[in-house]
Amino acid sequence: MFETLTEKLELTFRKLRGQGKISERNIEEALREVRLALLEADVHVKVVKEFLDSVKSKALGQEVLASLTPDQHFLRIVRDELAVMLGGEGRELELKGAPPVVLMLVGLQGSGKTTTVAKLALYLRKAKKRNPYLVPADVYRPAAIEQLKILGRDLDVPVYDSAPDESPLAICERSLAAARQQFSDILLIDTAGRFHIDEELMAELQSIKESLRPHHILLVADAMTGQDAVRQAQGFDSRLDLTGIILTKLDGDARGGAALSMRKMVGKPILFSGVGEKLDALEPFYPDRLASRILGMGDLLSLIEKAEQTYEQKEVARLQKLTQKNQFSLEDFQAQLQQLKKMGPLGDLLDLVPGARKLTQNADLGQAEKELKRIEAIINSMTPAERRDPSILNGSRRKRIAQGSGTTVTEINRLIKQFLEMRKLMQRMSKLGSRGLLNRIPPLFR
Repeated sequence: MFETLTEKLELTFRKLRGQGKISERNIEEALREVRLALLEADVHVKVVKEFLDSVKSKALGQEVLASLTPDQHFLRIVRDELAVMLGGEGRELELKGAPPVVLMLVGLQGSGKTTTVAKLALYLRKAKKRNPYLVPADVYRPAAIEQLKILGRDLDVPVYDSAPDESPLAICERSLAAARQQFSDILLIDTAGRFHIDEELMAELQSIKESLRPHHILLVADAMTGQDAVRQAQGFDSRLDLTGIILTKLDGDARGGAALSMRKMVGKPILFSGVGEKLDALEPFYPDRLASRILGMGDLLSLIEKAEQTYEQKEVARLQKLTQKNQFSLEDFQAQLQQLKKMGPLGDLLDLVPGARKLTQNADLGQAEKELKRIEAIINSMTPAERRDPSILNGSRRKRIAQGSGTTVTEINRLIKQFLEMRKLMQRMSKLGSRGLLNRIPPLFR
């Protein structure tokens, strides 16, 4: 979502390189470029002004550290202020209270609310070890109730058996008792939406709030709608007193102004971001991490967390030992490819690696995805013995593998050569990265 903004900001920082020191003149020039970049990204003008004033006062009021160049110094200030603009410290979804803790999700029709209810249920079950209970209370949108019931079945999460002819308030009140009978500790309510905020919708949501006294009222807002999402958030907050925001479609190709403006303009924290269509594509929102990604600095912590979610630490330790002993096989490589696919699209993962986008800006990531599939097909066509020891692959074996995988012997030869080179590189990296962050990442992700 922030590719254009990232490119414009990187150009601004490059112009500062080679300057002997930060002066009021070169800071003014840099801030003018930053201002244009933010406004083109659809960031609210009030937010832009406050941001620039803060950056300027800090940039001119500090000495440049001896270890930093002027562009690095300015970059650090911009990163810190971007994080403040986005909310400062990341906020956990606080869930203390007598069970079931009630979470009420609100938002306009089309924001992805029903799917987000299911995503949040999966997150709470996996990350927080909770037992959620889903409540379809949208009786107006055709198939909304059935949609949530299907999603619940897919996740093996209980769903209240509501019907379109019931009132939303009655559904919510009865579901509370049903959740207690199910020994569920979280009640997730999917409320109705409209295409715009109106009095009837707000009256209905207020009646549910007054009756169930939810622990959280979370707005689901579509980041692709830009400043409209900010205005919607302000409208919902004035009537319901929101406790947090979930931004959906943050992986889209819009300009990103909603994400950058929301915290300052609404005054409520962004707690989660939707980054894809799959049910596991919901992430806690960390302002500092997003600020680093916007500035092209990557996000290794998120990459590590993604790896840890799909990998057991025992498996990581096993692979590291194999790597150090130069015993990492094609079988292990295939297993890591499968884990890599679970972590998400290749382009999204590259955004988490510092500098990776610059190295791949002219690369065809779609072609890269196809190449990974071709590699898997080749490895699948090998016998277990061949995967464990590629040195036994003679000419006839390579012909057989090529026929089985729909590839050529040349492609088989290239894969084996690249694999052997990669194994040597991984062995060296494993020795260098025996401590710190690298020790927490499986070999393929380094």
